[in-house]
Amino acid sequence: MESLRNKRVLITGGAQGIGFAIAEAFARQGARVVLTDIDESRLAKAGERLDEIGPECLVYQLDVTDHEGIADLRAELIGELGGLEILVNNAGIVQGGAFLDVPLERHLRTLEVNTNAVIAVTHAFLGDLIASDEGHLVNIASASGFIGLPWGSSYAASKWAVIGFSESIRLELKRTGHEHVGVTSVCPSYVSTGMFEGAREPLMTPFLTPDKLAAKVLKALHKNDPFVLEPAMVKVMPFLKASLPTGASDAILDAFGASTSMKNWKGH
Repeated sequence: MESLRNKRVLITGGAQGIGFAIAEAFARQGARVVLTDIDESRLAKAGERLDEIGPECLVYQLDVTDHEGIADLRAELIGELGGLEILVNNAGIVQGGAFLDVPLERHLRTLEVNTNAVIAVTHAFLGDLIASDEGHLVNIASASGFIGLPWGSSYAASKWAVIGFSESIRLELKRTGHEHVGVTSVCPSYVSTGMFEGAREPLMTPFLTPDKLAAKVLKALHKNDPFVLEPAMVKVMPFLKASLPTGASDAILDAFGASTSMKNWKGH
């Protein structure tokens, strides 16, 4: 995708953190941004900030687990914009703690928001991306989608699922003649948004800033890259898991501190 000027883009969970940083990056390149979030007060402030940067910003309060609300939003956007060209599934939550210490409902809520909602929102809007001249689907996953994450089991599970879903949709679009719609899975290590407060960064894997990650996302969109793997050490994770015996890859993750990085999680 060469230019983002006047492209119609929807970003879920966009009132703060990674979502807002991506929205701001799109706005600076002239995109028409639709921002959604469950937090209406934060959303209003985010919309005001984007109005000062880009050509147009629309804001809608949305719970991504509300299927009727998603359908209503799509109907409204068809009237307002005529359909989307870019969808960024960013809304997500984190739950840390030893598996049995975390109530079951919190594990299931993590999967509902991080996985089921990604599928539901994509199901609602993918047809619009296909109908456009040039579309793109961006799903925010995680580096934990490639490795086990003790003290963050359901979070890792939700992101493994997002990567599998994204890759399946990418290949399905390719096989059905819709190669004009790109798909990118964004797989960062820890990002300094407050969601991972208390987590300890693994060796040689510093916390990313939302702005840096947003710049990488837009670069990947321009190049139609299927993955964003950041920081640099994350790029070797898939290779290590695929090429080394389980015991060896476990030992490496232990040595780098990845296996215990969520042990003292206190985020939101």
